[in-house]
Amino acid sequence: MNKRTVIVSGGILESDFVLPILESEETEFIIGVDRGLVFLYDHGIKPDYIVGDFDSVPHELVNYYREKLNVPIREFNPVKDASDTEIALRLCLRLNRKKIWILGGTGSRIDHLWANVQCLQIALEAGADAWILDRYNRIRLINKTTVLRKEEAFGPYFSLFPLELPVDDLSISGAKYPLKNHFLRPTDSLCVSNEFDEDEVTISLAYGKVILMETRD
Repeated sequence: MNKRTVIVSGGILESDFVLPILESEETEFIIGVDRGLVFLYDHGIKPDYIVGDFDSVPHELVNYYREKLNVPIREFNPVKDASDTEIALRLCLRLNRKKIWILGGTGSRIDHLWANVQCLQIALEAGADAWILDRYNRIRLINKTTVLRKEEAFGPYFSLFPLELPVDDLSISGAKYPLKNHFLRPTDSLCVSNEFDEDEVTISLAYGKVILMETRD
């Protein structure tokens, strides 16, 4: 089984959504990131690694994991060149973790959300499969033909957005709004809120990277 690594970051963490993921047999490795560590502590979950500058975490909590539970910790100065979530993601890749879920990667800070979405490119280029998830959204990057199955869908809607550059020759089949050989620009909102029309939706592109958001209300 290709088990997953879960990064628990400091954004929105709803216990009834997050805990089943953390407690699942499919979750093999957990990394607590900055304020995400408070959630883990409050629910009695021991992470396998801790990462962050800990500017929003009680110092005694970090010491508890360091001294009493002997959890490996990578602590950084708050004045640094990468977000805590990016540092955790790069740690996953160094540990050869290829299936990565990021929880707490969304929230009220849109700048943090966008930084996390951009970080997915680091995983994609390293050959890893990384997702950002919350109760209403599942976000990933694709750069090749991808099939969405209705029975496995996260929600009834999916949207596509180019990352960095336009996407050439984009086609969508099996959807309510099909598309064929479209040149999708970063300013183009054509591919927002599509839906399944058939049991499978196929997304293909000739060039570029696409942010795929599966969403539900």
